[in-house]
Amino acid sequence: MSGLEESLYALDWNNNISVAIITLISYEYLLQFEKEVTFVWERQWSAMTYLYLVVRYFGILIAMVCACWGGLFYIPEAVSYGMFLFFQWSFSVYFCLAEVILIWRLYALYNQSKPILYVLLGLFLPVVALYIAVDIFLWSRPSAISMQEIIITPNIKYCTAFYHIGPMPAIYASLPVICYDIFLVILAITILRKHLKEWKELNLRPNAYVVVIVRYHVIYFVLNLATQIFMAILWANLPMVVMNLVQLFNGTAPFIILPRLIISIWNTHANNNCVHASTIFEDCICWTQPPILEQHEMDSCV
Repeated sequence: MSGLEESLYALDWNNNISVAIITLISYEYLLQFEKEVTFVWERQWSAMTYLYLVVRYFGILIAMVCACWGGLFYIPEAVSYGMFLFFQWSFSVYFCLAEVILIWRLYALYNQSKPILYVLLGLFLPVVALYIAVDIFLWSRPSAISMQEIIITPNIKYCTAFYHIGPMPAIYASLPVICYDIFLVILAITILRKHLKEWKELNLRPNAYVVVIVRYHVIYFVLNLATQIFMAILWANLPMVVMNLVQLFNGTAPFIILPRLIISIWNTHANNNCVHASTIFEDCICWTQPPILEQHEMDSCV
């Protein structure tokens, strides 16, 4: 394949992936819009509401910038580099917000245990510092990564990134983040096992909230594990097809899963037989402990 044919091939893949990202994110937003109106715009706002709005609309912004970067529209090299830095730094901010939501949910599952909260936050702060260090060292230095404008014809040109170091620094940097997510998953599964055991002894169905939260902790762990791996292998010399498929995954999956986590819990709460069905989920307590036998308000939110 000649240089011209290779450039056209790369541009074609870039444009197809960009269109796929825009289509998937738009379709997902339309699917969830009715629930968003019900659980966000028509209810009193809470702290979790603001978090939802940030991860929903900030995520859409990141995805669209990621989709437009490259060759879908002509963008000058300097502007393209700025867009590239924006969505790489924004990825880190977004994943930190995701960790905050997971920490919040675990804090709720453990009946608002202060020691659990302090441990989770104490371990989370080094993760935030690591994200900042990685963004400075790997993504923001011209000696590590640079932009180059590929001119096919005077009317057909696009910008692409060139990586100047190997994947090992990115792999080493991803390990603490993966370990932290493993710790969160272990805590979630531990409380689920305890909950299932206690409620089985009382011949009661498991609390829907606990099952939903733990399920999404596991899903998010798999998602973040895949994302960390994909972000690291971007530094390797990947084939064009693999590179673009990785970018498709990174540009869609995180921004679909996280808003669904919040919406699904609100939806579960709305369809559950709670005594106070209008109470926002994060304000509920005592979800995990079995009810006292003389009480009839099972799964109640107080």
